[in-house]
Amino acid sequence: MLDVLLRLLDGVFNGVSTGSVLLLAALGLAIVFGLMGVINMAHGELMMLGAYTTYLVQNGFKLLGDPWQDFYVFAALIAAFLVTAFVGFLLERGVIRFLYGRPLETLLATWGVSLILQQFVRSVNWVFLAGILIFCGLFFGGMWVLQKRTNWQVIRNWAIAALLPLSAAISFSVGAFLAQTYKLTATKPWFGAQGVDVTAPKWLRGGLPIGNIQLPYTRLFIIVLTIACVIGIYLFLQRSPWGLRIRAVTQNRSMSSCLGIPTQTVDSLTFALGSGLAGIAGCAVSFLGSVSSNTGQNYIVDTFMVVVVGGVGKLIGAIVAALVLGTTNYLVGSGTLVALVAPIKPLADFFTFFSSTSMARVMLFALIVAFLQFRPAGLFPQKGRTVDA
Repeated sequence: MLDVLLRLLDGVFNGVSTGSVLLLAALGLAIVFGLMGVINMAHGELMMLGAYTTYLVQNGFKLLGDPWQDFYVFAALIAAFLVTAFVGFLLERGVIRFLYGRPLETLLATWGVSLILQQFVRSVNWVFLAGILIFCGLFFGGMWVLQKRTNWQVIRNWAIAALLPLSAAISFSVGAFLAQTYKLTATKPWFGAQGVDVTAPKWLRGGLPIGNIQLPYTRLFIIVLTIACVIGIYLFLQRSPWGLRIRAVTQNRSMSSCLGIPTQTVDSLTFALGSGLAGIAGCAVSFLGSVSSNTGQNYIVDTFMVVVVGGVGKLIGAIVAALVLGTTNYLVGSGTLVALVAPIKPLADFFTFFSSTSMARVMLFALIVAFLQFRPAGLFPQKGRTVDA
């Protein structure tokens, strides 16, 4: 009996830690989806960028040696948040802002961005990076200069048509020149298609022994990190002026605009905040396995499930849904439930059939479909005038 209880404790713990990762990713998605109605298919790639940022920070701290390299995690969390928040800010300003109210186009555009980011981490090297920086400097710098002209609206389309191929040609030429002059032609990609590994610091190795099981310190750290992020987001939304503006725009965008709230600035801030949380989730994911260009794709579907089941835009809904889905998926997929219901043979046979990772997901999807038939708005549906409208 004791062994069964310990196995149940281990299964619940691992399920909660898995749900914590989903919650970290879903927090940002729930805020963005709830405020702007944007289906961001590139959210998983923002997690991937956060994981790769952690890998780079780890390598940088290795140059410092002991004892600094054991504390790279805290710098990695800050760096992952800032990098992904900046990328999210650019994504909102450069792509999504022009597609509000058009969910299908937004979905396709962000899916394209996700493919671009995946290929970017596979191919990026010094020549590639130099070409991108030169192109961005020429194109966006030229647009910024031309916008100061009084007839900008008249020449806008012509300016884009001229600057785009000109900037691309110059950046390609400079990249080819650098490759030939400095022998960078054979430069290998920084990351490539293969995965890279992030090594946990010494104080996160091992685990907490309880009976004949061990609770890994890395998963304990992820749970504590999730709790800290949830508390931080709650305090930001409930106690800060910008949090009040975000909640106001979520409830009624038109009225908020009439009251002088800069809704476009709120959109950018919200998207940057959600993207930064995805980066923190990517940092946590990097401790659980290899980091590759497909890392984000492993979590994006589950993250959307959390948002839909919990209720769009609801923080408490995301928390409950993430923990329930993560725990259920692990208990079923790991075979823990089979041991618990072993005396009841029909039930044991049923859970044995689903006691694999892929089949557990099938069962979870079926349960979610059945649940949404009765509560299509999720566990905690939105309330307010925008819902009534």
